[in-house]
Amino acid sequence: MTVVGPFGLSVRDQALEADVQAGLAAVEEGLLEATKSDVPFITDAAQHLVRAGGKRFRPLLGMLAAQFGDPHAPGVVPSAVVVELTHLATLYHDDVMDEAAVRRGVPSANARWDNSVAVLTGDFLFARASHMLADLGPEAVRIQAEAFERLVTGQILETAGPRDGRDPVDHYLDVLAGKTGSLIAVACRFGAMMAGSDESTVNILTQYGERLGTAFQLADDVLDIASDSHESGKTPGTDLREGIPTLPVLHLRALAASEGASEADRALAALLEEDLTDDARHAEALAGLRAHPALEQARRDTVRYAQEARATLAPLPECPAKTALQELCDAVVHRAG
Repeated sequence: MTVVGPFGLSVRDQALEADVQAGLAAVEEGLLEATKSDVPFITDAAQHLVRAGGKRFRPLLGMLAAQFGDPHAPGVVPSAVVVELTHLATLYHDDVMDEAAVRRGVPSANARWDNSVAVLTGDFLFARASHMLADLGPEAVRIQAEAFERLVTGQILETAGPRDGRDPVDHYLDVLAGKTGSLIAVACRFGAMMAGSDESTVNILTQYGERLGTAFQLADDVLDIASDSHESGKTPGTDLREGIPTLPVLHLRALAASEGASEADRALAALLEEDLTDDARHAEALAGLRAHPALEQARRDTVRYAQEARATLAPLPECPAKTALQELCDAVVHRAG
């Protein structure tokens, strides 16, 4: 039993383990090659986050999805590199939008250089991903373009907020489906498609990726509140401090606005509207949310999406890759406690 990929996923089949490890190693080489430039400064900036590491969640899913066809088909690794390059590019842009100082344990590109360098480096990675994508055929280009449109739409919807009369929780779940679910779905779709899987299998794995991607992000929401820095790898309550309304906060707001809300619910909701860059208020808000039923409600939502992802796999034949994909659902739920 060997641990590979994020969350300590255990692969119990030696042949599958060998294929996944070889595929991820090839993706890593592909990322370094794709981020090289004749201009040393561009190489340095473009490889900044590649060398910082990361879960490589999307490439892992691509390698597992490819097991339902020919995992050694020539398009499998390049398509995984395309998806990860796209993901990395969005991180450069996200850090500018969020004014983040740290990413993956190292200074963010905007902190190390400046916002202009970070934005342009993200654009450079998009360009390299597009160049590789062109070699994978027009269908791959169309799929990636549609996913990228959804990703950007999700980001815009998050920035704009819910329209009048829209349930903020429903709005937020739509945002996550676009921002996170779309690209994870493409990772699964490309892996199966490039491996020559039949259309039904490709569709099943695409739906799986969409649901797992949403569960993955919801687990992050719970971790931001519930975990300590050792468990999550980041400072607890980061989203809270920055005023980002994640699912536990949205559930609390809904409860505080309802007729049956207690004074404690309303007081905590009011506290969350204050400036939480103040350490004392931040600590109070974090402690309040950790003890509040809204956090458990967010956990239940995470479990629901992970269970939906797992159920999607039911029509696929039993095999080590299917077992690994099912265990990823369990691992996402475990992260959320």
